[in-house]
Amino acid sequence: MSTEQNLDRKHELLIVTGMSGAGRSTVGNALEDLGWYVVDNLPPQMLEPIADLFSLAKTPLPRLAVVIDVRGGEFFGELNDHLNSLRSRNINLRVLFLEATDNALVKRFESVRRPHPLQGNGTILDGIAAERSRLLNLRESADVIIDTSDLNVHQLSNKIADGFSLDQTRKLQITVMSFGFKHGLPSDADMVADMRFLPNPFWQESLRPFTGEDQPVSDFVLSQTGAQEFVSNYLAALKPVLNGYLNENKRYATIAIGCTGGKHRSVAVSRLIAAELAKLDDVAISIKHRDLGKE
Repeated sequence: MSTEQNLDRKHELLIVTGMSGAGRSTVGNALEDLGWYVVDNLPPQMLEPIADLFSLAKTPLPRLAVVIDVRGGEFFGELNDHLNSLRSRNINLRVLFLEATDNALVKRFESVRRPHPLQGNGTILDGIAAERSRLLNLRESADVIIDTSDLNVHQLSNKIADGFSLDQTRKLQITVMSFGFKHGLPSDADMVADMRFLPNPFWQESLRPFTGEDQPVSDFVLSQTGAQEFVSNYLAALKPVLNGYLNENKRYATIAIGCTGGKHRSVAVSRLIAAELAKLDDVAISIKHRDLGKE
């Protein structure tokens, strides 16, 4: 059996990367608690040798997670080349990219009173901008993107446990997220749907104080012309996509359902979509109302 075949069958290689301050250390600790073998701050040039080392082990080893980031300096620029080389060998490889908003990152750097590794003589925001530019191609090719802006360390650890536990069944972890367009698009969304084609309950005085979690608002939204048709057609369109994710070993997916403020229409529709998806055998569903309460 070849080295590549052995690694593909028995091991998984997970690359943890992303923005400085987005939670790489938390993710590394969480993976270690889950039984992964975690290597921090590995130079990209060592990826292939360490993959070979794991494949040649005589006894079963935990899956391997490697944390790689801009601390590698000039060597970090070669990461994409080494990832492409590993993929060409059919190694079971995934890339987890950790993201966060500029505001969240600035607060985190200020709270620990440390400079951004790329800010030089500039500001923290200068360093963040430089890092975003350097990581753009890597982010676009990532298998999993997690936005940690609104997650504390415990929530992020739980999210990692949901997606990367070694004893998990073959299920796709789907988060159905309602949001408001006026608060910005969710950066970690895999698919986005727009509910602003439905009448807004905000303009009904009797419904305005309530949310899409309340029955009167839900009934109003879902009884509108096109609402049930949209949900039915959207679910039908999602099924081949979700099957494809499973076939490609993608374990996380975020479906974002938006309206203007994220209070009425998106909440009602996301709840219905989540309930229907929960009936499928090969998925695990969680629901999040990102902007509920921000109005």
